[in-house]
Amino acid sequence: MCVQKLFEGIKEGNRGSLSRGITLVESTRSDHREQARELVAACARVTQRTRAMRIGLTGTPGVGKSTFIEAFGMMLVNKGHRVSVMAVDPSSKRSGGSVLGDKTRMQELSVADGAYVRPSPSRGTLGGVARNTLDSIILAEASGYDICLVETVGVGQSETMVSEMVDMFILLMQPGSGDELQGVKRGIMELADLVVINKADGALASAARQTRTYIMNALHLMIPRKATWTPKAIRASAVTGHNLDRVWDSIQRYFKVLDESGEWSALRREQQKKWMWREVTNLLLNWLEKNPETKEYSNMLEAEVASGRLPPAVAAEQIVTSFLNSFPSHPPRL
Repeated sequence: MCVQKLFEGIKEGNRGSLSRGITLVESTRSDHREQARELVAACARVTQRTRAMRIGLTGTPGVGKSTFIEAFGMMLVNKGHRVSVMAVDPSSKRSGGSVLGDKTRMQELSVADGAYVRPSPSRGTLGGVARNTLDSIILAEASGYDICLVETVGVGQSETMVSEMVDMFILLMQPGSGDELQGVKRGIMELADLVVINKADGALASAARQTRTYIMNALHLMIPRKATWTPKAIRASAVTGHNLDRVWDSIQRYFKVLDESGEWSALRREQQKKWMWREVTNLLLNWLEKNPETKEYSNMLEAEVASGRLPPAVAAEQIVTSFLNSFPSHPPRL
């Protein structure tokens, strides 16, 4: 595969080239990893000249994330924006298989000229965020998409990982009583820059107003993550389009405030550092798994830990020591 040719296609906005590029980024083959690093580095240089909006969306199952993204994404496309959607799909930890049904649920958006929808298997990654989602976002931005939406698998404590790759974090909720808030962990509410109560139409309109009151009261008790922004809660309906413009207005105000204060740039710098160290962790774990001597030794220590004869912390230190001693002068290839 010619990386330069692929890069040129991505830069020109070719959807096929972007898909092939993301497939390359997601590959676990060592030769593909080298090509992927070269491609991402080239695309990153392009994105330095522009800055797309990176927006993460999460919510409890059944809240209508895909329906909301379909309606909201089409509204943005009709306003002249180019929208990419990284829909991280659940994977089985046992088989590695995934549903990859987001294109089916976003039938209109997935074929729109100004949109690109890419379901990516999470492969069991904590929080449902595929390991290479950030690289995929960089490729999409280099291809001219100025808004990137990242749909996650669902609400969980590891949604912190999502907030570390996007500029804005949106929590979708559905109308209900105060008990509805019990299904969302406090940590997720604290991450939210904007809460959208979806399905606020018809018979649920009154319940949506009540839910918004509950949420606003909860948000007032929390310390805002951003120095210049106080989280908001908005009622909306993906089905009728009610208040989708208000959601967009709030998003624009958010980015305007962060840009003028310099907080947006500072956020990106911190994200880059965090993801560098996250990748260091991923690479070290990958090396550990591939090293035959360490793997055999690890299996033996696992049995000792399982039987209670050896504390986990002691075993972990011994595994790392064994791994480091296995290549005194010739470290393994990435």
